[in-house]
Amino acid sequence: MATVKLLTDAEAEAIPEVRAVFDDIRATRKSDFVNNFWRGLANDPPALARVWGQLKSVMTGQTVLDPVVQEMIYIAVSTANTCGYCVHSHTAAARKKGMTPPQHAELLAIIALAAQTNHLATAMQLPTDPDFLVEG
Repeated sequence: MATVKLLTDAEAEAIPEVRAVFDDIRATRKSDFVNNFWRGLANDPPALARVWGQLKSVMTGQTVLDPVVQEMIYIAVSTANTCGYCVHSHTAAARKKGMTPPQHAELLAIIALAAQTNHLATAMQLPTDPDFLVEG
């Protein structure tokens, strides 16, 4: 159960700042769907606008990384941060943007391997090799 109210479309329409962000979400995504993350965050209109602006800036438009790669990175970080909601929403987004089942399987293998080796390196408290350090 959510810890905040999820604003309905009617409630969002009554708050101009929220309506503007929801309209932009719909236009940017070319969909009428506004997911629960934005509906919950809409309880704080300045935070809604700020976070949407950040996400829109990084995840849409002219980007260096392929959109599927962006979503796959988001899935990996969301997994590390144990955000089930984000894993689900960004897996759906990655599939919509073209992530194939073999790509998803490889992503899961990389996430599992990274988790294992990260824990091992942490447990062994290994010093970083000088060749890996960025100079300058």
